[in-house]
Amino acid sequence: MPDKLSRVGVVAEPAPAGPPLLASRLAPAALPEPVVLRPRLLARLDEGTAGPVTVVSAPAGWGKTTLLASWVRAVTGDGAPAWVSVERGDTGERLWAYVAAALRAAARGEGDVAPVPDRPPRPDQLELLAAALAARERPVLLVLDDLDRITEPAALAGLEFLLRHAEQRLRLVAGARTDLALPLHRWRLAGELTELGPAELAFTDDEVADLLTAHAVPVPATAVRRLRERTGGWAAGLRLAALAARGRPDPGRRVEQFAGDQPEVAGYLREEVLAGWDADARELLARTTVADAVCADLADALAGRGDSGPLLAGLARDGAFLHRDDSSPPWYRCHPLLADLFRAELSRLPAGELRALHLRAVGWYAGNGRPAEALRHALSAGRWDTATELFIDRWPDLAPYDRDAPAGPAPAAPPAEAVRRDPELALAAAAERAYAGDPATAADRLRAAVAAAGSLAAPRRDRFRRLATALELTLARAAGDHAQVRAAAGRLLATRTRSGPDDDPRSARGEDADVRAVAGTALGLAGLDEGDLRVAATAFADALAAARTAGRQRTELVAASRVALLAAIRGELRAAERTAREALALSPCRGWACRTDCAHAHLALAVVALHRDQPAEAAARLAVTGPVEEEPVAAALAALCRARLCRDAGDPAAAHRLLLAARERLGARPAAREVANWLLVAQAELDGARGDPDGARALLADRVRDAGGPAGALAVALARAELRAGDPGAAGHTLPDWDGPESADWPLPVRLDAGLLAAVLARRGGDERRAGRILERVLELAEPEGFRRLFTRADEEVRDLLAGHLDSGTAHWSTVSELVRTADEHSADEPAGPRERSGGAAGDGLDEPLTERELTILRYLQSILSNVEIAGELSLSVNTVKTHVRNIYRKLDATRRREAVRRARELRLI
Repeated sequence: MPDKLSRVGVVAEPAPAGPPLLASRLAPAALPEPVVLRPRLLARLDEGTAGPVTVVSAPAGWGKTTLLASWVRAVTGDGAPAWVSVERGDTGERLWAYVAAALRAAARGEGDVAPVPDRPPRPDQLELLAAALAARERPVLLVLDDLDRITEPAALAGLEFLLRHAEQRLRLVAGARTDLALPLHRWRLAGELTELGPAELAFTDDEVADLLTAHAVPVPATAVRRLRERTGGWAAGLRLAALAARGRPDPGRRVEQFAGDQPEVAGYLREEVLAGWDADARELLARTTVADAVCADLADALAGRGDSGPLLAGLARDGAFLHRDDSSPPWYRCHPLLADLFRAELSRLPAGELRALHLRAVGWYAGNGRPAEALRHALSAGRWDTATELFIDRWPDLAPYDRDAPAGPAPAAPPAEAVRRDPELALAAAAERAYAGDPATAADRLRAAVAAAGSLAAPRRDRFRRLATALELTLARAAGDHAQVRAAAGRLLATRTRSGPDDDPRSARGEDADVRAVAGTALGLAGLDEGDLRVAATAFADALAAARTAGRQRTELVAASRVALLAAIRGELRAAERTAREALALSPCRGWACRTDCAHAHLALAVVALHRDQPAEAAARLAVTGPVEEEPVAAALAALCRARLCRDAGDPAAAHRLLLAARERLGARPAAREVANWLLVAQAELDGARGDPDGARALLADRVRDAGGPAGALAVALARAELRAGDPGAAGHTLPDWDGPESADWPLPVRLDAGLLAAVLARRGGDERRAGRILERVLELAEPEGFRRLFTRADEEVRDLLAGHLDSGTAHWSTVSELVRTADEHSADEPAGPRERSGGAAGDGLDEPLTERELTILRYLQSILSNVEIAGELSLSVNTVKTHVRNIYRKLDATRRREAVRRARELRLI
């Protein structure tokens, strides 16, 4: 009888309670071909099963079951996982029947001698199953797919009991569409929980390419990237796209056109995703997709309700189909395919109802400093007068500065009759398209506006010319044509008028500030992209002042973030920090908009933190500077920061790779020579620190020859390379005057670096007093800005110089004391030297051992305490302490405190 049952897919259990068990639920279902293996996720599961609980949680279509089944099939031999597919309607008793059967099968497969109870355990008999599992030689892996279908608290409590009392012999892997009612927080806090959600399950570009290849859908790399963006890496969406494109004569075009309102995608979303949603939540999200992204306040305005915040937060909890950013208050963005579906539904609303929705959006955006979005919705609602007024009043804020600016659906072009009556309406429509990243359509609408403007009266004609020129400037920027940007900026500046009362923001003076803000920002962006930092700094400073005068926060954010970055690069750390924080506090720097500008402000703060030797802060800021990677010059500055952090962390190879990649990407930008030199200098410093001063010297010498002689950072780096190569004379000859008029325009970090090198050379030459004077001048320049890293991460010789400066007297005693202490801490973290690694006994190599009292005083010499303070700590006379210090120096063959401490560490005395 058992054989006959097994042939029809039924597992006969010894005297089971209830109906027989289905074999199909005790093994993964056959996977739809072709299957794309995802090694990174299989590895995560392998790692996760070293702990008690792994949860793979995401809504429908994210590939949970496919991943788990692929993983189970990949685990062969001993330790193959037990599998249970949970079905809707399963009771706790039914779950335990399948769990017991799966565990028995796993035990038989491994030949484990520990018995598993024959009968499914009742809730009060779980101790028998826990004891049986605890007696196993090896842990058993149990996969429960769709575990969220179990809603009985007693069943889940029993599962948690089993995990706690099975002596680590049960490893659970759970697949779920929703949160599990298990005490996951307990395992999470203990570091014993592995979680894979939509963010991890989302396909990468490479995995999308593999999936399309497996489906025989050849497309270019750009189409792969766009498909991944359109689907958000959602597995079901990607498979539907691949199936739709397979066998088509132009699969790339089919992939490009893939959208969520197509019947097969819309059907899946309705049946598998939206079917489980609350009606209120679905209605709210449908209404809010008229906007690209929403906060709770905007959602309330669009949906006419007051409880959007909790609903949005709940929908975004798993991050699968509603994404939440990290701003405060948070902004939410619907999954692209789901947004397609909802917008298709909105388009079928009565015209008056849809127009009212757009007008609600206009009112909210216009009142909350988002004129671009307000303009788009005014055009979508057909409110031509409102659109024109928004454009005329807010045109400086409509220049697109952020590559991630939300576009949303394109409004229809205004009718020709409306444009003939008001050519500025066509300018408004062109500005909306330019902001949305559609320069071709923007140019067409600009031409239509110019054609209709011939009959304008003089006052309006002048305004039209100014607004049209501003649009030409925007389009020149979009094309990346810096020559045209400068020409258009010049024409825009020529439209200025200079009269009008100060207190009228729409007076000629206010318009003049607008013109200067927009033109200056465009010139600054062009200069920064070319790498001409001085031109960019001047243009941005003028633009920032004008934007603040005109009250244009969007333009102020763009200029302030770059002003902060350029100030940080020049070493004006206090001004950079203040300006960057002011930029990040501006209202446009919230939500998804303006990410590039915020990234520049974060990069400025990263540079500040690096110079102040705050590596954790610098790394945290660099982690949110991703958008600057699209700009080679800004990306090079970020790479400099990352490379120095890598070097400080003891990974020079990673630092070297970063610098080489940045140099290659920077390419041949003649105006970016200063940035290119900084990258080269950092690379030479790495070579010198790794024991290749000749390589560093050769690398720098070639660039110096190209530059027609040493200057600035190159000269300082070459002097250091000469010193490391053992030629202090050549170093002194190469090092320029770092504190004279010719170096006044050097970035402060370069001047400070040169000053420290000059002090070291003076000390090498035996002129201690001159070395002290130079060091005091360096400290005088560095202390107000908070520079620390160039001291605390410097060579041993600089650290000795600082320690000696404490004894000789300084006006910056507390600062130097702290620098010495921090430098000692960093030095202690460095890899051990040859003497420390030799393994000999402490004190080996001394002709005369130190006494106990001398060892005590030696430990105090590591600190920044003076002899007088050490005497007070030990209740000794100062003369006694001095005598012991002299004996320590003699026995350690040292002449200075720092040298004695270093020698003692080598001998492992301290």
